[in-house]
Order: sequence, then structure tokens, then C-alpha cells
Amino acid sequence: MKYIGPDFCNITTLLTDEELLIQKTANEFVTKEFIPLVNEYYEKGSFPVDLIPKMGELGFFGATLPKKYGGRDADLKTYMLAASEIGRYCGATALTFNMHVSSCLWTGYLADNLEMDDEKRNEHNNLRGMHYERILKKGSIYAQPFSEGNASAAGKSAFGTTALRTDKGWIINGKKIFASLSGHANYYGVLCTELFSENSPPSRANTMYVAVPSSQEGVRVEGEWDPLGMRGTVSRTLIFENVFIPFNEQLMPRGIYYNAAKQWPHMFMTLTPSYVGLAQACYDFTVRYLRGEQPGMPPIKRRMYPTKQLTVAQMKIILEQTKAIWFQSISEAKPNPSKDQIMRAWSAQYSVMENVNEIARLAIRTCGGQSMLKSQPLERFYRDSRCGALMLPWTAELCLDMIGKGALYEHGESDEN
Repeated sequence: MKYIGPDFCNITTLLTDEELLIQKTANEFVTKEFIPLVNEYYEKGSFPVDLIPKMGELGFFGATLPKKYGGRDADLKTYMLAASEIGRYCGATALTFNMHVSSCLWTGYLADNLEMDDEKRNEHNNLRGMHYERILKKGSIYAQPFSEGNASAAGKSAFGTTALRTDKGWIINGKKIFASLSGHANYYGVLCTELFSENSPPSRANTMYVAVPSSQEGVRVEGEWDPLGMRGTVSRTLIFENVFIPFNEQLMPRGIYYNAAKQWPHMFMTLTPSYVGLAQACYDFTVRYLRGEQPGMPPIKRRMYPTKQLTVAQMKIILEQTKAIWFQSISEAKPNPSKDQIMRAWSAQYSVMENVNEIARLAIRTCGGQSMLKSQPLERFYRDSRCGALMLPWTAELCLDMIGKGALYEHGESDEN
């Protein structure tokens, strides 16, 4: 299959040369390395242990790190576009890529665009230098386990995973579910609630962001992994039982993550590129299939039927609408966005996660029975597409809730008086 590249969003003229290069490199890597093996990983629900390190060798794991540390200074939008290219061929790989890159973005691009006093800035620079050296020189992979099965991932309560402060570091206890890269990352970037004593009340303001080595005593992975879709992420449950972590393993100084989460809401959109890529993949498959150009299928043209032409037209319209609001939203990402920009981000998240499944549904319906064979990627795309609306911190239902309240209430308003 030829490289379509950034033209698939009709945004070529809006990208810098560096953005174009990173996106093209992502496309070439996935098409050459992953396509021959992706079905095997998918059906087994296994992690592509032999291929992921090659992404590090190509510079993807350090792409969003600041140049002064040896990275490429890629910003949030550049990451999103590159990840959408990976998602066109393997949504699970795009999601696991996100789990590593999120650690880099939070500590890099996002943190560099936050206000900090000199003391905090120096502390942050000293802390992150160690983590970046691990990534760039040792090829370390960082994960970002987030979900706990409670309201914490949605920002409604303090994280249940706790970090009890001691003289030399923290004692971490807790559990993270749907933890992508479990058992395969070198470090887990754990969001946890700092406690100053065992009886301290938990508070979101005391959220800590700490790197936990996967080999540390008290860290274990448990449970099976056999989901509907996104099988290659291997998102098994992580357990932390009396895990000691020294102070220098902080990914951000105390209080910085909490402020960053409030000021950078667009960071919670980093799951969307996987699904934007999947939406494009469903449309691309349908066009190839109806033109008789799908590899592995007989070269039979089915494009002459009006019903199929109309369905493809529907798919194209939904796809372009989805990509337009998504690209607009990721392009205006910045600290402390306006109310309209935040609501557009929620709307973009909802549109991507719901529309990708609608496009996949239309693709199967118009392509017909042979398209559902496991030898073809469309049934995998369909199963993957259904997972997006369920993913925290912004599930489809939460997006609707936030949009509705945001439209009808200004900050601080209530109906009590």
C-alpha cells in the first residue's frame, strides 16, 4: 500500500517539515514492520516484544523530549499526528506508544509551558534528566498506568494508589487496572496520592507522579488479558505492595502534576490518535475492497452499485467531519484554554470515539461477508473501534456530561439559590 501520509487530513500545508518527517517515518515503520505480524499478535493477545524496541531505535520514544536532552522537541500536535499514522495499521501499538509518550509529554512539552518558580524549575530539570537518559541511552520504556476502577481517573476523586512519605522516599501501595504495557515497560509512571501519615485524608491536590521500576520488589502483574479489542496492548492489572521508591524517582516535583492536569486538558485527548487512524483505515479498506485492490482478495470490482457508492459517501462525510474538529482541537492545545476550546476538545473526543465505530460499522455493511474474515483487517478494526468510547479519563458519557454542563453553566454557578 502506498504512503498517503498527512494528505489524508488535507493538512499538508499546515505542517512543518519536522512534523511531516516524523509522520512519514511513523507510517513507513508500521507498514514495513507491523503489517506482516499484526494479526499474530492480535489473535494471541500478546505484546510485540521484538518490534517495539525498533521504535526506540528510530527515535520515536524520545521524539517529544526537549532538544537540550537529545530529543526532537516534538509538541503535542506532532505526537498526535504521528500516532494517528500508527493507528491506521495497528491501533493497539498506537495506544501503547501513547502510554510511553505521555510520560515524556507531561514532563517535557507540557511542563515547559507551565509557570514554575526558579526553585521548582531547577528541581524539575534535575529530576527529568535521569529519566530522559534512561530513555535515550538505555532504550527504557515508560508506561503510564492510570485507571483504578474508581472515579480517580476521571478526576473526580483522589487516586486510590497511595505513596506514604518516609525519611528517604515513599512506600507505594495500590492497584492499577487496564494498565497497558504491564510486564513489558521498564518503568511505570504511577499517579498516586501522597500521604504524610497513615491517617492522612487523601486529596487530589497531593497527587504525585513517580517512576516505579518494574523490577522493584513488591511490583507484580496479575490476571489474564483476553479483551474484545486492542488486544496487543496487554493491559493487565498492576499491583504495588509496600514498594519503596526514593525521592529522586519523581517524574514531576510535588504539586506540578495537579496543576498541569488542570491547565492542560488537551493532554487527556492523547488516546484519540489511535482511533482517528482506525477511522481512516476503515475508509481506506472500503475503497480498496470496492475497487478490487485489497491485498489477499480477488480483484473483483464492486464499486458500480449505487448503494455502495452512497455508503462510501456517508463514510467520507463522517470521516472528514471527525478529522476537522480533531485537527482544530489539537492545533489550539495550550495551557489554560478558553471555555470554547475546552468544549471543542470534549466534542472532538466524543466525535472521534463514536464516529470511528460508525465508520467501521458502515464499512462491514457495505463490503459484505468476505470483509469479516480474520484474514482481513476490517474485523480487527471494528473490534478495536468499539473500545474507544469506554476509555478514561474522557469516556463518551463523561464528554456528553461535561459538554452539557459547560454549555448551560458558567464556572461557579449552581441552582441552589
